[in-house]
Amino acid sequence: MPEQLSQSQIDALLKKMASGEENVQEEKRKIREYDFKSPKKFTKEQFKALDSLHETFARMLSSYFSGLLRTVCEIEVMELEEQRYYEYNNALPDTALIGLVDVLPANKHYDNTTMILDLSTTVGFYLIDRVLGGPGTGYNLNRDYTDIEISILSNVFEKVTQRLEETWQNNLPIAIQSREIQTNARLLQVFAPEDVVVIVILRVKLGGRVEGNLTLCIPAEFLEQVNHTFGLRYARPSKKQDPHREQAKKRIILENVCESDMDIRVIFDQLQLELREIMQLQPDDVIPLGKKVGSDVLVTVGKIPWFTAKLGQTKKKKAIRLNDIVTNGEEVVQWEKIEASS
Repeated sequence: MPEQLSQSQIDALLKKMASGEENVQEEKRKIREYDFKSPKKFTKEQFKALDSLHETFARMLSSYFSGLLRTVCEIEVMELEEQRYYEYNNALPDTALIGLVDVLPANKHYDNTTMILDLSTTVGFYLIDRVLGGPGTGYNLNRDYTDIEISILSNVFEKVTQRLEETWQNNLPIAIQSREIQTNARLLQVFAPEDVVVIVILRVKLGGRVEGNLTLCIPAEFLEQVNHTFGLRYARPSKKQDPHREQAKKRIILENVCESDMDIRVIFDQLQLELREIMQLQPDDVIPLGKKVGSDVLVTVGKIPWFTAKLGQTKKKKAIRLNDIVTNGEEVVQWEKIEASS
């Protein structure tokens, strides 16, 4: 079609439009709402820097929870939001688990501030059950926390705060301290209702059965003071590590590991006796075992099965000769029995 229409073509087109033969398609424009009363303070690039920062925090926290609870833990950053404090506070449930965290920058040019850590109550009750030796089934509870439970969770929040401090110290010399735990969101008055805050939402999955959120509320006024440190940190290209220095670090780590003491045990067999029989045992008593003397024994290092071996003697001393590395399922089952009995 030519770029310019002739007069006859224009008349024909107008005639078709008037008769309804030609449909007129209106151009649809994408309209994005913008609230001028609460303008956005941060750009997408600054949010990306914060997202990367708290991805590191999520990985460190996941390792801590996995070691504490002896179960699989997955934590990931879901989203970052910028909103008024009253919107965040109104969204909190009546019964909550909220930790107040004091932020103390080493640089006097930055003001001290407070952050809020909100943990889902289901995750909180699951932590308590697992820490006290339970199976982790009593987490769907609709009640307030007891003083003992608050004391346990205070210790957990201190460890979480330490991980948060280590993460932020990669960009800013800062000290972060856990102050107290609140359970009533309606009595929480940390910021003015109209203050702008940034909400970091992390999804927590524990043991494959419990899911909840850990939200971090950061005042925008503080982020405006320190956001340039994140920009510089993530704008620079990553330095290439010196291979000689990296090799030296690995050698030092390996040497320290090799000097560590490990508990090595040799387990011949196991059996179960009633307490009455154990109390009646005397020196020189013989306990029959269901295993031949020449059978393989299990060698554990730090209570973890590593080798199978044969019993023997050398220079009038008891000894073992290592046979194989523990790999098959039968020996793993045997190890689980050993751990349960110990």
